[in-house]
Amino acid sequence: MMDRNIFEEEHEMFRDAARSFLINEIQPHVDRWAEEEIVDREAFLKAGEQGLLCMWADEKYGGAGVSDFRYEQILLEENARYGDVGFFIFLHSRLVAPYIGALGTDEQKERWLPKCVSGESILAIAMTEPGAGSDLSAIRTKAEDKGDYYLLNGSKTFISNGILGDLVIVAAKTDPNSSHGISLFVVERGMEGFERGKNFKKMGMHSQDTSEMFFNNVKVPKENLLGERGAGPLGVVVSDTFGRPWREGLVDVAIGCAGLAPLTDARGAHDLSGRELQVTVSATADQLAAAAGLLMPKDAGIPAVWITGLSITGTGAVRDTLRLPGEDLFR
Repeated sequence: MMDRNIFEEEHEMFRDAARSFLINEIQPHVDRWAEEEIVDREAFLKAGEQGLLCMWADEKYGGAGVSDFRYEQILLEENARYGDVGFFIFLHSRLVAPYIGALGTDEQKERWLPKCVSGESILAIAMTEPGAGSDLSAIRTKAEDKGDYYLLNGSKTFISNGILGDLVIVAAKTDPNSSHGISLFVVERGMEGFERGKNFKKMGMHSQDTSEMFFNNVKVPKENLLGERGAGPLGVVVSDTFGRPWREGLVDVAIGCAGLAPLTDARGAHDLSGRELQVTVSATADQLAAAAGLLMPKDAGIPAVWITGLSITGTGAVRDTLRLPGEDLFR
């Protein structure tokens, strides 16, 4: 495997600090969070105290003003290896908050970003709907202009940070006659008519809260319209250049590669009855060598992999008596 040469001394210093934070403040709670199927709100506050949230945000909002993505990459890798992948600080910082950064007015940024940086306000984004999936042109949630406010009605499903979220960016139709007449609204915790559904039980990532959301005649102030009214998919794409491609590409690779390292450490381990645990990691090394050279820790000790072509198998002892680090990544 090729060595990574993209990091400088200050990046490695940041890696050490991030790793120490995750080991001391996140790792001790991983099993409990998985059982409770939600992380503690205090985890976001502690990450905010360490300057780990929305690092790209301008200093006047409390951020570090750091546009170097390598710091985010390092935090992502370290969280996968030493923290909890259900601790969705990346969705908060790099998928949702950039909507406010890219589309928000100066007043909106001043109102919302400082608490996003500090971890006082946890972010979520609500686009997926029952029957529509992530096809924005097919969504049924609508927002009617009532003069001083918009009246929001509809429902969303499979929303990450759905229980914890304090500020939720909601996609809704503002022009019922056009499939592109879509606007974004920031719905705040406590708004009358805004309700959460059940926290879904999932195959993996148990500590990550994923829920339904219901909007029943929610009066959303005009000043909570994010971006231009009716900007449609373009308004979403503008900010999603920070979000989904990053998450679905680099993030999946980095989390997968980092998460495999502790799995290999389980080889040769024994369960409580003394039986040796047999863990097999199967992968195609050549397909992702270039990406792994950029994203994978030097000391991972395993070949590059296509996450989609990965299989992890084990004896009954693995499944019955041991929850392997990184296991939730591949269920």
